Amino acid sequence: MRYIGWMKQICRAHLGLLAAVALSLTALATAPARSATPVDLELVLAVDASSSVTQWEFELQMRGVADAFRDPEVQGAIQAAGDLGIAVALVQWSGRDRQVLAVDWMQVFDPSSAEEFAAQIDNAPRYIVGGSTALGNAIAFSYDLLTFNAYEGRRRVMDLSGDGRTNQGIQTSKARDRVVDQGVIINGLAILNEDPSVDAYYLGNVIGGFGSFVMTAIDYNDFARAIRLKLLREVAGPPLARGPGESDGELAGDTGERHAQTASGGVAGLQSPAGRGM
Repeated sequence: MRYIGWMKQICRAHLGLLAAVALSLTALATAPARSATPVDLELVLAVDASSSVTQWEFELQMRGVADAFRDPEVQGAIQAAGDLGIAVALVQWSGRDRQVLAVDWMQVFDPSSAEEFAAQIDNAPRYIVGGSTALGNAIAFSYDLLTFNAYEGRRRVMDLSGDGRTNQGIQTSKARDRVVDQGVIINGLAILNEDPSVDAYYLGNVIGGFGSFVMTAIDYNDFARAIRLKLLREVAGPPLARGPGESDGELAGDTGERHAQTASGGVAGLQSPAGRGM
């Protein structure tokens, strides 16, 4: 009899716990969703901080991005893109579990806010020193940032810069396909000093989405030029249709720019570094 009474007490305890959990879930489901600030573009800039990147080369990247936001033409493009401005964040990345939000999300809509964002980049230290090259994980991390933030963009773009190919972590093309399937555009800036054909790797494995492209920099000294041109194109957005004679995988002019077709795939099975499914 004492055994039966003990079991009844356990059952009542479990029923009480289940009721509390159900109540909590109901409260979460019925809680008003936090309204997001609308913007014309959500943009994640992901900067390579792996072992192949020296401190001097890393600083050239960061300075190049900051200077691009100080550029009057880039500032004018941001204003011309729409009345809502853009929301932008900067990530440093290297290996499988090495990604850091180095400069948090900020809404940029005029020269003053662009200068402020540039100053935040100037003040950001190098959070990651060395590590392997895990582009797939950088894509997954950047996707999380685009998904969980306070903004709602008409377009969502991630901009990955690097000088090498994936040698660790999630398969790059698999991450690319599944993120693009969620409506995100991935562009690349391939730095050719370590691997002169890394732009072809970016073209085939990293970039995706309508109007996506790879911009190339000969070396880190050339990075500032390339990132400025890249931002101008990303802020303006892809053309509504391709021009006559323009095809996928074509090298466009002398800007070191290549285009790719939209890549797509299912979302099951790919986990971000934070453990959240995409």
